Amino acid sequence: MPTKKISTKTTGKTVAKSSGRSAQLAMAGARRSVVASKRKTPTTTTAKKPKANNAISRMVIGKDGKMVFVSPDMGKILGLKDNNLSHIAFRDIIQFTNPDDALRDRPSFGFGGDDSDNANEDAWVASICSGEHEIVPLLNKKSKPVTLRFDAVDLTDGRGYLIASTISTNDEDDLTGFISQITQPSAPSEQPKESAPVASNPNSEWEGYLSALSGMSNDFMIVLSPRGKIINANEPFFKALSLDPEQVKGKNFLDMVNSEDKPYVQPIFKNLFQEGRDSLCEMIAFECRIRGTAKLSHWLDCRVKPYQGQLLLVCRDLTDSKRHEAELLRREQQLSEAQSIGHMGHWMWRIGDERLEFSSELYRIFGVTPDAFTPTFDNINAMMHRRDRGRIAQSFQRAMIERKNYEMEFRILRPTGEARFIVLQGRCETDSEGDVSALFGIMQDVTERNQYERELREAKESAERAYAAKSQFLANMSHELRTPLNAIIGFSEMMQRQMLGPIGTEKYLDYIGGIRESGEHLLDMITDILDMSKIEAGKYTLDVEDFNLFKVIRLATHMMEGRALDAQVKIISNIPETAEMAIIGDRRAIMQMILNVLSNAVKFTKPQGQVSISCASANNMVTMRFTDTGIGIPASKLRYVTKPFEQAANSFTRNHEGTGLGLAITKELAELHGGTLELESTVGVGTTVIISIPLKSE
Repeated sequence: MPTKKISTKTTGKTVAKSSGRSAQLAMAGARRSVVASKRKTPTTTTAKKPKANNAISRMVIGKDGKMVFVSPDMGKILGLKDNNLSHIAFRDIIQFTNPDDALRDRPSFGFGGDDSDNANEDAWVASICSGEHEIVPLLNKKSKPVTLRFDAVDLTDGRGYLIASTISTNDEDDLTGFISQITQPSAPSEQPKESAPVASNPNSEWEGYLSALSGMSNDFMIVLSPRGKIINANEPFFKALSLDPEQVKGKNFLDMVNSEDKPYVQPIFKNLFQEGRDSLCEMIAFECRIRGTAKLSHWLDCRVKPYQGQLLLVCRDLTDSKRHEAELLRREQQLSEAQSIGHMGHWMWRIGDERLEFSSELYRIFGVTPDAFTPTFDNINAMMHRRDRGRIAQSFQRAMIERKNYEMEFRILRPTGEARFIVLQGRCETDSEGDVSALFGIMQDVTERNQYERELREAKESAERAYAAKSQFLANMSHELRTPLNAIIGFSEMMQRQMLGPIGTEKYLDYIGGIRESGEHLLDMITDILDMSKIEAGKYTLDVEDFNLFKVIRLATHMMEGRALDAQVKIISNIPETAEMAIIGDRRAIMQMILNVLSNAVKFTKPQGQVSISCASANNMVTMRFTDTGIGIPASKLRYVTKPFEQAANSFTRNHEGTGLGLAITKELAELHGGTLELESTVGVGTTVIISIPLKSE
């Protein structure tokens, strides 16, 4: 019965340049030239045995494009090193010198009818033409182009094969018998020598071990075609991704790669089968994410390598590791943020090491960077305040000896010169024998806390001083108010009773003068208290006007001459009698400042002493200087005498009356004008008061 042979074509467009090594093998199909000759098959299953011809080398390809049989000589020509042919695709091991003549347009296998709808067909193999064509073996780099004859054979049971043979002068070979012989069991004596199949596997036992070992591993082991399609994979791959093996086979691995990772993975596969690279190229490692049916991403650590015309891919599932890594990173970020908020960092020192381990926050506390600063004892001591140097080493030594927790506070100077206060707390880490093997702990920047504590202490001291000042004021006022009031009451009573005679008595005139002086003194004190209260409440307003300052100074000096004469104190004025100095300010306030300073100078200067007055202007400022030869003010009291109700002497031992508001009011009035008040004093020598105010106050 004649064998019906149908040859089909497929265009070169079905073969695209794939990535890497797969591109090289795929292009083999695009350039392949195949010859298929029309043969007849016998009407019976009893085929004529082929004549042994050692000059002919053959290979047999099934409909699915897989190698079925390769003779030893043909195996050498093609460069096949593996006896197991089940994973080798015919299209991946050869290329045609003239693919336009070897391939047809219509994709049909061409054996025994049109089977183009068969899902097991390889369309590229089905498009091969019959005849003689020149091929180039891809796996045998030393081989030159070889001319092969391609024949399509249909068997009566519906099976179809493609036979590629070297050129022979014997055109009567029964190809059908040859196919029947290699695909059906027969006695060894009946098999031609040339058909001894390379498919026999002498290492089947070792392959069994490898198969068992791969089944014990959780790593994914995948075989890919040069185009990246999944040919087969081990059980962990399908199980982890919840995939059906039948549905996955033939699917492109890159389609499973996460879209964000695909731009990095595609070039790897593309470069694997570039022109000129062989199957012995080095392994390439990469990481990517893939998705299974559950749409959950799996992180994979992949190793890919071309082998025998295909890609071997081994992947380790890093999903749990990545999840733990992300959780650890999140916790580290939380710890770092917490340390930053608390201005606290952790450290560790392993005994024997020169360097300490610093957290990132400690570098910020010390004002340095990890690149520019190495945390050693010497470097830390160099940044410490000179009085604190060496304390860390001493504390560490004591902790190692006593095996106890420890705490210390020290100061550092940052590279910018800024001082910071650091609290160090440490713990001991012991080994299995109980010896201290490391010290660890925290360092916290407590500069702000110390500043707040200092401000709190100062506020407390200020409140205590205010309370004491109130008590002192009441004590002073009880004396200052009682004395003039007693005089007013006593003299008034005597005048009322006319104890010394009729009212016209001359002595009453002295009493009336005492009443007037006491009333004026009481009025001055009350005025000072009211002025101080207005200043502290921010209700004191300046009545600014243009006037001659020298005239005001001369007037104030004249007003104090009577009191100075009584105290036997000489006032020396260096103010010219006819000179003028124009100034804009509050005339009354400036007069009050001058009188307050002169009054204090005369009051605290011993008899035969003197008070000098001078005035000069420079840089739009006028400076009034009042110098006396009085008792002076102790250095410890200088900062207090300008505060309300403060006096240099003890309120119970002082020899002079007053509220203690004179210098305080003078200082506040000078500052209201935009000026200052300064004191220079030496006990037993005298005091100088310097008032500076702008020539023009607003």
